[in-house]
Amino acid sequence: MSHAIDEQLLRRFDVPGPRYTSYPTADRFVEAFGNDSYIQALEQRRAGSMALPLSLYVHIPFCESLCYYCACNKVITKHHGKSEEYLRYLSRELELQVEHFGRGHDVSQMHLGGGSPTFLSDVELSDLVDMIRRHFNLVAGGEFSIEVDPRTVTPARLRHLHRLGFNRLSFGVQDFDPTVQKAVHRVQPAEQVFALVQAAREIGFESINVDLIYGLPLQTPESFRHTLEQVRALRPDRIALYAYAHLPTRFKPQRRILSAELPSPAEKLTMLSNSLNILHDAGYDYVGMDHFALPEDALAVAKRQGRLHRNFQGYSTQPDCDLIALGVSAIGRIGATYSQNAKTLDEYYDALDQGRLPIVRGLALTRDDILRRAVIMAIMCQGQVDFEAMGNAHLIDFPSYFARELERLRDFETMGLLTVGEGSLEVTAQGWYFVRAIAMTFDKYLQGDQDRARFSKII
Repeated sequence: MSHAIDEQLLRRFDVPGPRYTSYPTADRFVEAFGNDSYIQALEQRRAGSMALPLSLYVHIPFCESLCYYCACNKVITKHHGKSEEYLRYLSRELELQVEHFGRGHDVSQMHLGGGSPTFLSDVELSDLVDMIRRHFNLVAGGEFSIEVDPRTVTPARLRHLHRLGFNRLSFGVQDFDPTVQKAVHRVQPAEQVFALVQAAREIGFESINVDLIYGLPLQTPESFRHTLEQVRALRPDRIALYAYAHLPTRFKPQRRILSAELPSPAEKLTMLSNSLNILHDAGYDYVGMDHFALPEDALAVAKRQGRLHRNFQGYSTQPDCDLIALGVSAIGRIGATYSQNAKTLDEYYDALDQGRLPIVRGLALTRDDILRRAVIMAIMCQGQVDFEAMGNAHLIDFPSYFARELERLRDFETMGLLTVGEGSLEVTAQGWYFVRAIAMTFDKYLQGDQDRARFSKII
C-alpha cells in the first residue's frame, strides 16, 4: 500500500466520527434494553443450532495513578483490597451468565482490558483465569491478550502471564518523551519498556503491541518523530497509533490538561503524516484505521487474505464472534443484540447482590441495522463491497437500497479514495487512510445528525 498521503485530504477529513467497533455505535444504546432482554438473547443463542464462535472480554477498572488523557472507565486507587472484592463479583456475574447460557463453550478469543489488568496480583490473575476456565474452554490456537501497564510488571510477571495462557500483550506507551510523560502524569522510562519487550520475546509471546498517542500536551512533530524512531528500534509486532481527543467536558481527567499546551491541528496532521512515512519505511503494513503490523504478523496476514474482522477491541483475525462481556461498563454482543454493564462499581455490585445481571442498556438490532453493519464492516475490514453478494445475503437490491449512499460516494471517487463500479465498490490505497469517512456514508444514524462532537476525530 502506498504511504504517500495528501495533506489537503488530511485537513478535509479532520472531523469527528465513530470508530465502528460496532454498528450501531454504543451512543445509540437504550435503557429499554436491560436484564430481561439480554437473558432472552442468551437463551436464544443456547437454543439455536447456528451459534457464532465465542469471545470473552473482561474489564478490570483499577489503576494506581491517573493518566490525564484517559477516557476509559477506571477507578484510581492504591488499595489493592478492592480488586479482591471485584473478583468475587466477577465470579457471581459468570455464574449468572452460564445459568442462562450454558457451561463449557469453546472460546477462541479473550481480552483483558481496563483500567490496568496488571493492577491484579499474580495470585488474583491466576484466580481469574481459573474462574474463566471452570466455565469456558479456552481452545488451543486462540488469541488470548492482556493490556499491560509497563509500570506494573516485571519479566517474572510476564512469565506468569504466559504460563496462564496469554499469548499476546499490549503495552501502553503513548510517548517516550519525558516532558510529555510528565505532562500527562504517566512517567515510564523508555529503557523499562525496551527491557520488558525483550523479555516478552524471550518468553515466547506470539504478538506484542505498543499503543501510541499523538496530539498530547507539549508534543511537537520533532519530539514525536523521536518517539517513532525509538518505536522503530523497539520493533513491536503491532502498533496502535491513536489521535488524542481532547473532550474535557466528557472526561474529567482531561481537565488537568492545559489547552494551550496542546499541539495545533496543523502540528497534529504533521505528526500523522510523519508517522505514516516512518512506519512505512520501517516495514510496517497499514492494517487500517490506527493499526499497523509487521508483514508476518497474523493481523497483516489476515488483511492480505481478506480475513480481517472488527469488534469492540478493534481489528481481529478471529471470525465474527458473539462476545460475552464481564465487569463494570463492559460491552457485549449476543446475536443481533448489544448490551452494556453498569458503569459504576456501586451499580454493578448492587445488581449482582440482587441476583441479576448488571445490564443497564443495550440495543436489539433491526434488519436495516444488520445490513448496514455488514456493509460498514466490509468497508472497514476488506475495503470492498460486492453488491450482488451483499444483496443476496440480506435479500435486497443493493444499488436501489443504497442509491443515496452510492451517489454520495461519488465525491470520494473524485478524490481518488475509492472506485464504484456497477457491481462493487473498492477502497483505494489512499482511501484506506480515510476508511472511517467512507464507512460513515452508510451510517443511517449520522444522516442528519449534527451533534458529532461526542466522537473522536477520524484522522
